[in-house]
Amino acid sequence: MINSKTPPHSAPSLSVFFPAYNDGATIASMVITAITTAKELTNDYEILVVNDGSSDATRDVLEELSHRYPELRVIHHPTNQGYGAALRTGFNEASKSLVFYTDGDAQYDPREMQLLWNELVPDIDLVNGYKISRSDPFHRVIIGRIYHHTVKMLFSLPLRDVDCDFRLIRRTVFDQITLEKNSGVICV
Repeated sequence: MINSKTPPHSAPSLSVFFPAYNDGATIASMVITAITTAKELTNDYEILVVNDGSSDATRDVLEELSHRYPELRVIHHPTNQGYGAALRTGFNEASKSLVFYTDGDAQYDPREMQLLWNELVPDIDLVNGYKISRSDPFHRVIIGRIYHHTVKMLFSLPLRDVDCDFRLIRRTVFDQITLEKNSGVICV
């Protein structure tokens, strides 16, 4: 549930970003919803989209949106470099004290960013969402479950859903780690 009150001036700043690859059909609604939600959380925010070499209408949709919304910044990879590369670009370009990201394919609702925001207390650096149900074909659900249990066991991660790319992270975390991978394994 989103708060309709004006955000306090003391609220932390927020970067919202979406890695996008062939998300032309969904990215506009994601960006517009993120702008509305971010405005309710803080007065200091930016929206970033990393277009990872999409071959559909993603580029055109983003260019049109960037003319309408000055808080939107679009970064284009000339060719598809992989999910990890899109995430690295987004994390490197994010300039605010908190960084929220989720994919541009509309599997998650950006309005639920507030749920993560409410859980990010001073001694917590990362809040991770989780899927209640998947919108994927059956074989992807099975692969996802195997991946989740394997990664959780190998790395002793205390996460309910290691494969949920719906996260709010303090910017300072990225000062302490180096991200290198171009694949989805970067999330682990």
